[in-house]
Amino acid sequence: MTDQTTFREGLLDPTRATPDGLEDPQGRSAGKRYDVYRNNVTHALISALQTAFPLVRKIIGPQSFDTLAPSYVRMHPPKSPLMMYYGADFADFLRGVPQLAHLGYLPDCARLDLAMRASYHAADAPSFDLADFQALSPDAMMNRPIPLAPATMLLRSQWPLFDIWAFNMTPAAAKPRAIAQDVLVTRPQFDPAPLLLPQGGGVWIAALSNGETLGAACNLALAETPDFDLAAALALVLGNGAFCSKKGAQDV
Repeated sequence: MTDQTTFREGLLDPTRATPDGLEDPQGRSAGKRYDVYRNNVTHALISALQTAFPLVRKIIGPQSFDTLAPSYVRMHPPKSPLMMYYGADFADFLRGVPQLAHLGYLPDCARLDLAMRASYHAADAPSFDLADFQALSPDAMMNRPIPLAPATMLLRSQWPLFDIWAFNMTPAAAKPRAIAQDVLVTRPQFDPAPLLLPQGGGVWIAALSNGETLGAACNLALAETPDFDLAAALALVLGNGAFCSKKGAQDV
């Protein structure tokens, strides 16, 4: 009889011998069936990674990605039967690949891919009531906490993360600049999209996500970036559905 651990570990490692004791309902050896099943499982997980990490795959190339993916699959078996969660620690895995050490920004690109997927699958939430907000006095506006929608994801990066995404995923984009960039992923309609936050915007969004009022979040942003433009930042996020009418912010 083959124990479950041996059976499971063998599925993700084609170098392992077929477990002993496998039989079909007629009592015949089921080794060949197991090999077919193992091959199908591995290919399904690799396919899930290909779908989940389009930016990473574009940067290193499909062939390099597909060569790397089986190593991740063997080291990181699924923790959930839902494939939308597979690859959650792929960014950490990439940091440990010596051949990719020269691409220091690659783990943050994986985080962006994950954020786009998480945003796509996030729960819906009541839309932000802009008319109600605009009816407030200036003091009341600044003293109000503003929750982020569940589909809104913040990524703070030391790399030009938005520029890297645009250069690889959109036509005729300029080459990335040598600057740090904070990115906000929102889902204004059905498909998530990354937004480049202005300087100070990452601090501001993070503070709102933590429940700070609009005024307190603005002060934190100004402390880091004295020329932070609250009006411009508000226009950007309001126009892209980043806020909602109940708490639901996420920071990745």
